Amino acid sequence: MERFILKYFNLIRTIIAFLIGAFICVLIIFIYSKDPSNGLRYFFLGPFSSIGRLGNVIEMASPIILCGLAIAIPFQAEQFNIGAEGALFISAAVATGFGVSTNFPKFIHIPLMLLVAGGVGAFWGFIPGILKAKWKASELVITLMMNYVALYLSLYIINFHFRDKKAGFLVSYQLPKTAWFDQFIKNTRIHYGVLLTIVFIILVYILLYKTKLGYEIRMTGFNINFAKYGGINTFKIILITQIIGGFIAGIAGISEVMGIHRRFNWQGTPGYGWDGVVVAIIGRNHPILIAFASIFIAYLRVSGQVLNLLTDIPAEIVTVLESIIILLITAEAFLTQWKYRITVREAEKREVKIESAS
Repeated sequence: MERFILKYFNLIRTIIAFLIGAFICVLIIFIYSKDPSNGLRYFFLGPFSSIGRLGNVIEMASPIILCGLAIAIPFQAEQFNIGAEGALFISAAVATGFGVSTNFPKFIHIPLMLLVAGGVGAFWGFIPGILKAKWKASELVITLMMNYVALYLSLYIINFHFRDKKAGFLVSYQLPKTAWFDQFIKNTRIHYGVLLTIVFIILVYILLYKTKLGYEIRMTGFNINFAKYGGINTFKIILITQIIGGFIAGIAGISEVMGIHRRFNWQGTPGYGWDGVVVAIIGRNHPILIAFASIFIAYLRVSGQVLNLLTDIPAEIVTVLESIIILLITAEAFLTQWKYRITVREAEKREVKIESAS
């Protein structure tokens, strides 16, 4: 049992963090709500109450997963990039401009849209990457500032060049149907971009754990000096991780526009990039775990919407739960003493076995 705990300590730690967060939320619901049993039912089961809400969980998880992957690749190389939000936003704006200005058959238009968005995102990632690799500039500060540049530059592009003045509000022209991701499950908004997300999960997993480049990325993150002495080109790794991260973030943005909105209608950043940071931390930068963490976050968000709609409990309770989980997972000291005691006991048992055998 103790070996099992040591082997899966991080997973157990995450589950305990969730249980503590859920317990506190249940306590708040009992204190706040006039009908706590109804609130608890919608809090835990609300996303399963209809096919549409379940579909909302899946389609909402899709851009969060992509942003989590975009964040996780630089994180694996110990590059604290928080620029997925900006890369997503400006990629979606530029690719939308390209989409409404061109007209191709569907099988050409969609790949071109994705390439434009990914290319813009990759360029957006290249900037902090080259500044970090060449001049050791802080990628955290650069990507944070670039998020604001992306926001206002994108709004300028859309509002002054591609704005649909007949729409009555600040949105771009609608994309032609040849640039749409079709929604393929009735009564939901699940679109083909979700399938693209699954492809990216597999590709990122293969990249990180089955290729030489992935090994070099992980070694650079483990110890950059060790990687240098081992012959790894850390300059290249820093640059490539930022570019790949930007590319995936760009795909996340345009996928959301092509599959859900069909036009650029954001007047502020949608927050998927920040969600990507959260799920990358919860999933410990592993693509499969990021996917589960993203579905979990999307599940909580839909729960919050249901609570807000059908009960007297505000949706912000979901933010409380998220915050507690993140706080406990990022707290290095949380349950460390427990792990230490188990490790010592295991070492003592092995020592006794060796002595008795000799």
